[in-house]
Amino acid sequence: MTNATDRRLPLVLEAIYYAFALFFFFYLFVYFWTTEGGPTLLAMTLVPVAYVLFVLNALRQNDLYPRLPPVAGTAAGAIQIVLALAVAYYMHTEHYELGTSRAGDWNSADLLMGGLMAVLVMEYARKRHLPLFVLNIILILYAVYGYVVPGMFYHAGLSWTRIVTAMSVETTTGVFSSLPQIALTVVGAFLLVLSALTGFGCIESLLRATKRVAVRSAHALPQSAVVGSMCVGTVSGSGAANAITIGSATIPAMIGAGMPRATAAAIESASSLGGQLMPPVMGVTAFLMAEFLGRSYFEVVARGYVPALIYYVTVAVSVYLLALRYRTRRVTGLYQKITWQDVVNLAAFLAVIAGLIGMMAAWHLAPSFAALYVFVAVGAFLFVVHTVPLLVPGRWSFSAFIAPLRRFLDAYTEMTADLTLLLATLSIMTGALVITGVPTKLGALLIDAAGVNLAAMVLLAFLFGAILGTGLPPAPTYILVAIVIAPPMIKIGVDPWVVHFFAFFLGVWGELTPPTSIVAAVTAKIADASFYSTLGRALQICVSLFTLMAGVFVHPELVIEPGAAQFGAAGLILAATIGITFSLQARYAEAAAVDIAIRVVLAALSLVVLLCSDERIAVAACVPVLLIIGYWLLRRRDALWSRAPEPAAAPALASATAAPIADPERGRMQ
Repeated sequence: MTNATDRRLPLVLEAIYYAFALFFFFYLFVYFWTTEGGPTLLAMTLVPVAYVLFVLNALRQNDLYPRLPPVAGTAAGAIQIVLALAVAYYMHTEHYELGTSRAGDWNSADLLMGGLMAVLVMEYARKRHLPLFVLNIILILYAVYGYVVPGMFYHAGLSWTRIVTAMSVETTTGVFSSLPQIALTVVGAFLLVLSALTGFGCIESLLRATKRVAVRSAHALPQSAVVGSMCVGTVSGSGAANAITIGSATIPAMIGAGMPRATAAAIESASSLGGQLMPPVMGVTAFLMAEFLGRSYFEVVARGYVPALIYYVTVAVSVYLLALRYRTRRVTGLYQKITWQDVVNLAAFLAVIAGLIGMMAAWHLAPSFAALYVFVAVGAFLFVVHTVPLLVPGRWSFSAFIAPLRRFLDAYTEMTADLTLLLATLSIMTGALVITGVPTKLGALLIDAAGVNLAAMVLLAFLFGAILGTGLPPAPTYILVAIVIAPPMIKIGVDPWVVHFFAFFLGVWGELTPPTSIVAAVTAKIADASFYSTLGRALQICVSLFTLMAGVFVHPELVIEPGAAQFGAAGLILAATIGITFSLQARYAEAAAVDIAIRVVLAALSLVVLLCSDERIAVAACVPVLLIIGYWLLRRRDALWSRAPEPAAAPALASATAAPIADPERGRMQ
């Protein structure tokens, strides 16, 4: 009897999970069309449902409480599901009174249900984002017991009732506030598009096309990681998703072609990280930036293209220099033949990019409507292309018919629910900060320490963000940096776009800081390389993040207004960044002293281009930078003419990865 029950339980969990997933999807889809009820009611209803989906998905994977006996773990999950559904029902039916007649005078049932949801969100954070959980606990305790803290951070302390209301039923802060609303509305609409492309295999088709081009040249092979991640980043906005999707194919290929393991992982880490910079879907941080600035998301996108292109161009240059250093070999037999379905999928991918940009730019549609219309059009097209061949007599298969739809639903539900709960967690953090006045106190401290000197203020802000980045993902790092540094910087005259893009770049850079770099952890695992070696090399490849952070203050035209004004600033920052990249990666002479001298001079001149606010001096300094780079290119051309014939291509990936590979990093045969 027990064995039969054990066999039935996974099927029951699957059925319950997909029932809630379908409800979650259709509820959101109807909201996207009608916006009925508004975003607050949407959050009050679906934040608890997102928690139900999180618990069910964890139970499906036996990952909710793996140390407990299966029956106990399932029972604990069932209790949490019942509690979350009770919150959803209560909040859905009482939302009007909560916001009107009982606003500011909530009864005990309101506080119980709201506090219960906050506790469940904290349990999610404990399971998925432990540093955020710890930070929230510290902030909540500080909010209650601030009277024991000496100095300028002293405050009288708040009651537990005030904490519960701020974390829950006060919709300006807490688990039903604007942050989870963003996840369920604008971001949720964009995730429809990404999930459709994932479900119908468009990402896999893109990867096959990228590899087909890459294997034609030894130096182009590592660039497949850059190009593939850039393309996927246009619709994913996630570094970790890029690393998993692209890295699983590109990293073994680069290792097979002779690239050291940690370097191959670092290339993919740097390439994947750019997914958070690349429009039209720049990651959740860009949506948060639009919310903070009170501007449309497209205004962020319009300004984001040029910095993203600077990033990817310099990463490509760095990868090219690394390919030359390690003399990567061309690998044959790596790619599958491009089918007609791949061509259709690639056309759909391009239509998504063109449609999103066109509808937001030319038709001035709201981002959520642009994403919804693109999803309906491209999703319907992909569904028809997938279904028609199955209608041929003898080819029908229900499992084949349902497979892409199931992949779509899995991807959409998991990404949207997880992001909603993450932003609800961040709402607890920001609420605790706001009600205790910490941002104002930190801002005053920043001004006092910097003496209203912008350079000193930027340096202190960078150190503050770097410390946060060691333990937090990009989104909370951005939020904390923005709410602390934006007011004092804007107060002394810095343009808000400059401040928030600086916080944005700093948050993205924080993704590479140990010990919580998910991107580096994923790529290092795929490459079987050292995590810290991967991280160190990725930081060198990602030097453009440093130059963008500095350049946005020295050349603010980069982000103040989109259009032609950006290109002058972009040219200077790009020249400086490529110069610094060459100083780090290129070799100019056989004699070490001469080589180092040339590289130091190149780095110094590049810093002048980057940091000099006088445009005439910066442009003049560009000339020797370009000449030194040109000198290297001439030496490279001469070396190619005089070099012996290139060795034979490396074997196909299947044999390359199976055969022993000499790895200079490990000093032994792999």
